[in-house]
Amino acid sequence: MQKKYYLTTPLYYVNSNPHIGHAYTTMAADILARHLRATQRPVFLQTGTDEHGSNIEKTAAEKNIPPKQWCDDISDNFRTLWKTLGINYDYFIRTTDKQHEEAVQAVFEKLIKTGDIYKSEYEGLYCKSCEAFYTESELQDGKCPVHHRPVEAIKEESYFFRLSKYQDPLLKYYEEHPDFLSPSYRAREIINFVKAGLTDLSVSRTKVAWGIQVKSDPAHTVYVWFDALLNYITGRGYNPDHISEEFKEYWPADLHLVGKEIFRFHGVIWPAMLMALGLELPKKVYAHGWWTVNGDKMSKSTGNFIRAEDVVADYGLDAFRYFTFREVTFGQDGDFSMEAFRRRYNSDLANDLGNLFSRIINLVNRNLDERLPEDPSSKTYAEFAALTDKINRSIEDLQFSDALETIWNAISTLNKIVAEKKPWEMAKKDPEALPGFLNEMVWCLRLIAGWIEPFMPATSASMKVHLGAKKAVSEGEKIQPLFPRKAENRPEGK
Repeated sequence: MQKKYYLTTPLYYVNSNPHIGHAYTTMAADILARHLRATQRPVFLQTGTDEHGSNIEKTAAEKNIPPKQWCDDISDNFRTLWKTLGINYDYFIRTTDKQHEEAVQAVFEKLIKTGDIYKSEYEGLYCKSCEAFYTESELQDGKCPVHHRPVEAIKEESYFFRLSKYQDPLLKYYEEHPDFLSPSYRAREIINFVKAGLTDLSVSRTKVAWGIQVKSDPAHTVYVWFDALLNYITGRGYNPDHISEEFKEYWPADLHLVGKEIFRFHGVIWPAMLMALGLELPKKVYAHGWWTVNGDKMSKSTGNFIRAEDVVADYGLDAFRYFTFREVTFGQDGDFSMEAFRRRYNSDLANDLGNLFSRIINLVNRNLDERLPEDPSSKTYAEFAALTDKINRSIEDLQFSDALETIWNAISTLNKIVAEKKPWEMAKKDPEALPGFLNEMVWCLRLIAGWIEPFMPATSASMKVHLGAKKAVSEGEKIQPLFPRKAENRPEGK
């Protein structure tokens, strides 16, 4: 039996509601999963929420509600947004799930027994927003490099994970598995970090009550990152005390999709934890860039973010999914602008695809009977069909914008052919040639409908209905546009 392609997003922290940055990673995972399913590859997509730590404790106290209630509400908001965005996930894990908490405790105890976790005292520079420690050299102007906020010196008793022990094994693994850290231009930063020397990692807290207790030492709670990273194996049934058959079926993961700000956790700490547990490492960790607004990282903590559901309500889900993966090469940073969004909406969607589709379908409904012949043998269709492998490779390599560019180049080709052939004139001057021409256009549009399905599932489905053998509308009636044109000067968020 073919192993299921095990694909994950990071767990999203529930200190505030989701925004486009979270949507970006999850939609990317959904696009790849939809593509794999369409090519008959069994796939399992896991996502979820990270729900422990001092930030949650503090936020819930400010709201005067129990931490679990806060987590329940925000986690529900993530699942609601995934539904709004058409995310077809297979499993949603929460770090407050009993199964996960028990497995984390068992892992901690196992590593205490093997000596990979030990107790000592820690003193370091801590960012409350990241819930992570930094060295002096990692700070920017004395502040957290991610949140640009002051850090504070903390000294407390702590359990430590022997990260330093895995410096050489990690470097060897990176060398032997060059695709593990992806994209390649981000790998060098991680490799250099490890080469500079790893220090043991503090993996417990005594001042944070909202966390998973260390079973043998309840005064300590497990560090939120150590807890959260384990979801990739606990979600598939891993517990060192009783490893499930399901886990053996799914592990190792084929791909972890993460944002670049958490690449180090996933490219250094996580594989070291797996080595300590004697487990295989994931095949690939891919770190994509940030969406910015006016040049600044989109962030819940700074309030600098755009609500995905607002854009979807205004322009439709497929337009949102298209823009986010056409505008920027996946992996690199991009700036989100509603002006750019409207421009692409009107140019690429309303004009290029929408007008082409309406023209052809209206001509088909007026001039063809309800039967279509087999695939045409025309040069244009053959050239289009040959693009399928290229588009598939681009999606599987996570080069989503390349796939969409190839598709839109094909759409541009069809628009040029239609402009040259003028089928509305052909209907009068050369009616015998029209059926063959329209048949060719229909089959090319069928290919396009299939290509865009992972990105724009509703649009793809609508196109396929209209491109069937039956007439799409009644005689004399025109089909509704796929993407009604929007006014260019609409105010933001309207």
